Parts: sequence; C-alpha cells; structure tokens
Amino acid sequence: MPHWSVYTGTNEPHDGIADLPAPPPWRAFDGAPALAPPADGDDGAAVSPDRVHRARTYVATPESVQLVNAALCLRRPLLVTGPPGTGKSSLAYAVARELRLGPVLRWNITSRSSLADGLYQYDPLSRLYAARENGPGPRPAGDVEDHLRLGPLGTALLPYGRPRALLVDELDKSDLDLPNDLLNVLEEGQYEIPELVRAARHSPDGTAEVLADGTDDPVTVVRGRVRCRAFPFVVLTSNGEREFPPAFLRRCVRLHLRRPDRTQLTDIVRAHLGAPDTRAESLITAFLQRAGAGELATDQLLNAIYLTGIAGLDAGSRDELAQQLMPYLSATADGDGF
Repeated sequence: MPHWSVYTGTNEPHDGIADLPAPPPWRAFDGAPALAPPADGDDGAAVSPDRVHRARTYVATPESVQLVNAALCLRRPLLVTGPPGTGKSSLAYAVARELRLGPVLRWNITSRSSLADGLYQYDPLSRLYAARENGPGPRPAGDVEDHLRLGPLGTALLPYGRPRALLVDELDKSDLDLPNDLLNVLEEGQYEIPELVRAARHSPDGTAEVLADGTDDPVTVVRGRVRCRAFPFVVLTSNGEREFPPAFLRRCVRLHLRRPDRTQLTDIVRAHLGAPDTRAESLITAFLQRAGAGELATDQLLNAIYLTGIAGLDAGSRDELAQQLMPYLSATADGDGF
C-alpha cells in the first residue's frame, strides 16, 4: 500500500521505495526503454569506504526526514542549506543507502561548471583521431557514441524503474546561469544529446549504446533523447554564499540544517565513535562553547575526540591539541580557547 513516509532516518536498508505514492499528475514521467535499477552498491567498489561509513552513521533530524519524504513524493529537488559540517552531502548517501537507490551520482560544482558538464561529455578530438586512424571511407557504426559518456545529471535522468540519487554539491559556487539552466532540465525531466540526434538520422533504428556515469556498462539512448521514468532523488547543497532566483526556489523543497545541539552532537559521536566517555563529553562541551563565538564543523569535533583518544597525552596537552584541531572556519572569528 502506498505510504508517504518511505524514508525513516533509521539507517536500516529496506525496499520501502516500492511503496512510494504515485507522482502528482504534473510530475509524472514516461521515459523508455525502462532500465533495471543498478546494484545497491552499499559495500561495493563503486562506493568509497568513507561514504559508506557516513551513510551508515548519519543522524537524521525529524525535520530532515519529513522534507526528504516530501521531495520524494512530490518528485522535486531537495535544496539543503546550512553551515559547513552539518551533513548536507551525507544526507544524500544516507537516503540512498536506506532506500537502496544504488550508488549516489555526484556532481561537484565549481565556478566553471555548466549544464553540459552534468549531462554528458563528448570528446570530438578523440573522434577525429580515430577517424584518421581508420582512414578514408564511411565511418563505422557507433562512431559518435564511442566518444561520449553521460554525466551524473544525465545518468540520473535515464528511465530507471526506481529513482537514482543525485548529489549536486555546493551549487552556490556556480555561475549565475547554472541554477536556471538546471531548473529547466529538472522541470522537464528530459534532455537531448545533439550529437546523437544528428547521428540517429543515419542509423537504422536510431539507437546508441552510451556509457553512463560511474560504470562501464552501456545504456541505450533512442534518437538522442533521454527522459526519466522515476524522477531521481536530487539533493542540491548550498553553503549560503549566494541567493538563488525565486523561480528556482519555488520548484525545490527546502531544508535548512542548523548547528546540532548537545543531544544531536552526542548522537553523532555515538554513531561514529561509540558511546562518549568523560573525555569526549568534555570536548563536546568545549565545542559548544567555542561554536558560540564562531563557525565550527561537526567533523572537527570528531577529529578531536578520535585523535586525543589515541595520542596518549596528558590533560593539558590534550586540550591544546583539541583546540588546534578545532580552529574557526571564518578568518574573522575571534576567541582563543576553551
């Protein structure tokens, strides 16, 4: 029976995504041919050990659980904002692991990123070199597709039978046009590959076998057009370095992650390093006191607890090392010590 709350935040993998309610009529997609979802990849080579660990130990808040489910049900991107170190990117891995959505497709944004980078990469130079090696005469079938690979966004929009998870990390670093360009593709759930559209005119069936992001297994693209079937679970992260256009914001489900309080910090430490002892509790206290005067990230606290627990230092040296491991992230922050 359909149930709106398929993500629980318990970090226990399950197949609840099969119970996801039908999409709103304005967010239904019918891409074809239908593709089988990829292998779960929880412990596979496609997933780095640090990402597996973060996914298993992620501590979700009630608000994040609710808004993740809202994004899944509405088939809308989830825009996650908040200070550094609050788990914005880890959320995507945690949801993908719990709902068995396969390896997360990750697109790291820079000031030079363009929409085309996320959709696919085409190398015309390698195609030219290959043509020279083959000599004169007609080009072999598959000439274009051999030099083209789908990007993370392009792969996420393939017609999979269940959603893929896509992390678009630090979107606020992009140039001014990318959010609106991205919005159009996510709104339509489809895109074209012009090189394949042109090649399809000379192909008997108009199909091409193209490599997808993160795998060497080809997928079939018909006449250069890709349209999703199950809208992907898209997480867009931002550190708040810029504002986004209103048209972009109104098409996203928005989640703001706040600095964790003591209870949440204790839960995070327990998930990563086991039940906190007296030393760890004192570092949690110091972290909260310092965080009131400047920006700190949760992983700085984890580093301090882990390292001071194995260094064999006396109390004074341990406190000094912990302070060095938890510098303020803002150059303008003041304050010296614990």
